[in-house]
Amino acid sequence: MADVRTMSAGELMERHRELLRGDGTELALVDAREPTEFTRRHLLYAANLPLSHVGLEAAARIPRRDTPVLVCDDGGGEAAAVALELTVLGYTDTAVLDVGIDAWAAAGGELYSGINVPSKLFGELVEEHFGTPHVTAAELAGWLADGRDLAVLDSRTRREFNRMSIPTGRSCPGGELVRRVGDLIDGGTTVVVNCAGRTRSIMGAQSLRSAGLPNAVYALKDGTMGWELAGLELEHGRDELAPEPSDAGRAEAAAAAQAVAERCDVRTIDRAGLDDWLADPNRTTCFMDVRTPEEFAAGHLAAAVGAPGGQLVQATDEYLMTRGARVVLADSDGIGATMTASWLVQMGWDAWVLEPGWLDSTAGPDLVIGGNDAAEAALRSRQPPLPYDPEDADVARAAMQGYLDWEIALPEQYARDDLVEFRFC
Repeated sequence: MADVRTMSAGELMERHRELLRGDGTELALVDAREPTEFTRRHLLYAANLPLSHVGLEAAARIPRRDTPVLVCDDGGGEAAAVALELTVLGYTDTAVLDVGIDAWAAAGGELYSGINVPSKLFGELVEEHFGTPHVTAAELAGWLADGRDLAVLDSRTRREFNRMSIPTGRSCPGGELVRRVGDLIDGGTTVVVNCAGRTRSIMGAQSLRSAGLPNAVYALKDGTMGWELAGLELEHGRDELAPEPSDAGRAEAAAAAQAVAERCDVRTIDRAGLDDWLADPNRTTCFMDVRTPEEFAAGHLAAAVGAPGGQLVQATDEYLMTRGARVVLADSDGIGATMTASWLVQMGWDAWVLEPGWLDSTAGPDLVIGGNDAAEAALRSRQPPLPYDPEDADVARAAMQGYLDWEIALPEQYARDDLVEFRFC
């Protein structure tokens, strides 16, 4: 490891404390191992970036070349190789965690298994803190059989919804829930939000509750996995999407989002201010367009990364690698951006919303047509598939139950990890 600067586990713990103070300190914590190894055990805020992905992704995921970067592994030498590659690419403040993640554990730090752990941990704590109500699969099946006035809203991506869905459900990705729900319900409708497992169900249901929706709102306990584990049949190939809101629905949603912004101290920035921040050589600004992939592809600002709101909250470690960075979110009317920012603020991010109207006033070279398929493909290639539908049904059920048990147990690690802090509002 000659010529590669190292940082001790104790030094890293102090950097974590600085980050939690919110003083503008930045750190990109990179785990250099392959995804399978990363998934087995890693530091909570580490983002996976193996050597094979550095050349393709480093510039987008760590945009400022003098961002402090710490690269870690489990002693296998991957960290030194990635650190060297980053140096070749022009990164000027790169170090390697001395000895590796075992040194972190020996110093009292927690090592976590799984994917998207910061977000999944946060979801479990949201349910605990706010008392988010849930309904079991068996209870929901009974409600459907009884003809209860229900709106079942699937907060995953449309692709996931198309693959499998709860009967009568509609696709309404998490960042769109507050915008679109008003026109789907009346005063007596019970709203049930589901995902594949737990996090997006909890976050979606609590978003509606935090926005003041007067209806009864539930998260479907354990999502489509819980439905299958209860012996119930999912539907496949459906594409029913919750429609764009009416003018009245949009106005109601905007008022609800504004109330959330005031409670959670979500601030706005204008276009000129955003441009200044993006040009700031001393602080990282991550600019995310949180609209649907279809809206993003129809036209977005050149500096923006497509990150649909529900997915951004679900996978912060994939989209936001530099802890301590500013995050600016954009959409067409500020509703989804505000709701997404409110959760990022509670997760400790310095999150802002770009003032609405930017899309109407944007033309010419500022507006880019097309999606970010390459970035999405790279992200998916790092994520081991969730335990869906292997050939052996018993293996599938055991894998799904194991996954859910892991997710539910995350707060036990949180209780031991005094370097983690969330700020509920």
